[in-house]
Amino acid sequence: MNKNLNAMLLKIKNDLHNSSDLHIRTLDVKNHKLAYLFMESVSSSNTISDFIVRSITFENKLTKGNFFDNFFKQLQNTIVNSTLTTTEDYEYILYLLAAGFTIILIDGYTKAISLETRKDLSRGVTESSSEGIIRGPKDSFTETHATNLGLVRKRIKDPNLVIEDAIVGRRTKTKVSLLYISDVADLNKVKQIKNKLDKIDVDGILDSGHIREFLITKQKSVFPKMISTERPDVVCSSLLNGKIAIIVENTPYALVIPALFIDFFHSAEDYYQSPSNVTLTRILRSVAFLLTLFVPALYISIMTFNSSILPEQLLVTLYHQRLSVPFPTSFEIILLLIIFEILRECDIRTPSAMGTSMSIVGGLVLGDAAVSAGIVSPISVIVVAITSISGLLFTDIDMINGIRFWRILFIIFSTFFGIIGFSLCLILLVTKLSHLKVMGTSYLSPISPLNITGLKDSLIRIPKNKDTKRPAYLSQKNIHKLGGKK
Repeated sequence: MNKNLNAMLLKIKNDLHNSSDLHIRTLDVKNHKLAYLFMESVSSSNTISDFIVRSITFENKLTKGNFFDNFFKQLQNTIVNSTLTTTEDYEYILYLLAAGFTIILIDGYTKAISLETRKDLSRGVTESSSEGIIRGPKDSFTETHATNLGLVRKRIKDPNLVIEDAIVGRRTKTKVSLLYISDVADLNKVKQIKNKLDKIDVDGILDSGHIREFLITKQKSVFPKMISTERPDVVCSSLLNGKIAIIVENTPYALVIPALFIDFFHSAEDYYQSPSNVTLTRILRSVAFLLTLFVPALYISIMTFNSSILPEQLLVTLYHQRLSVPFPTSFEIILLLIIFEILRECDIRTPSAMGTSMSIVGGLVLGDAAVSAGIVSPISVIVVAITSISGLLFTDIDMINGIRFWRILFIIFSTFFGIIGFSLCLILLVTKLSHLKVMGTSYLSPISPLNITGLKDSLIRIPKNKDTKRPAYLSQKNIHKLGGKK
């Protein structure tokens, strides 16, 4: 930092390339020249004029002695509703300007005073748009970092809830917060994540999805190893179970790590409903997973290689349906699946007012037209419809993509080798999932390795008064919940 005010102002202007939203004003206070700077695009002009400008005109109240210290002390006593600090780090000053702070420089001093004057550029807290809510809290994360932290803090008031910040991205300088409960979470996992965050060296981080690949670098898998969610209650529930959350500035999606395979069969709303109903729902999700993954491949293998296992009457019916179809069974299924995936993408990318109607009309018209034209058989349409509808129970886009990848793999194996190929692919899938680990935790926990306590709340939802222990496979610390045995 240069003591000369004019030299500092010139350097800041040059380093910011005379940006049009940079405002600088110089004043004289008790024979001392000072200047305050702010970026109009991210700072509140009303806050600056109503509080700061009025506060720095108290020259008659300043006492003798070091002008900078007296000036800073008087600001502290006058402006009590804003973050007020001093710094000598020039690069940090540029960061504070871009973050919506006002900087005060005084001629003859190497320190600068920073005051938080951020403009409110965020949308209000609204209901989640990507995760349907039937029963439970309606609030969701926004693009405002402080608001997101507040949504978590208002739910977990435990002093052991730790929030640690890091700045990631050479150009964006994005604030990334690491959240965990110190007496519950595994601190070794926390340390691993902190080390990986410190090693990220990229131009910019614009969304939480940008740091996913840096946090999970080993054992590549199409199935997700962390949860991306808009819902604060999901984050809080995960923190209470010993997991770690990451909240990134300027994005409404928080990350929860580690995410295990069983987590994607659960929903936050499972704990807002009766245990018996939730158990049936979880069984339904498991059945839907098996249907969406296996049905197309099983149909191809049976119709192509292993038709003898079907009852004779059913086989005759299917044979008559396929008499007018000139293509092999695998071609029918792949064609219909591709059409459905295109319709799904159209539904996602187009405005909601027309997306649903487009997908419904497209599916009905194309399916009926394809059957009438003799391109596909009616049973193939039914098989793809069952597959597609079952896949709609899963909302996490990474889980959907993982299912899609393995479904195609099962179809390829079944096309060439029939039931034997299907069995080989199934063995490959189970082996892959069993081999996966997320930060030292088996991806198939609590199923493999078997954990009886964890199984109580996996497929079956047990009542809260009997759920007294946290999952031991996540952390061995303080595993007894409130009300449990100490």
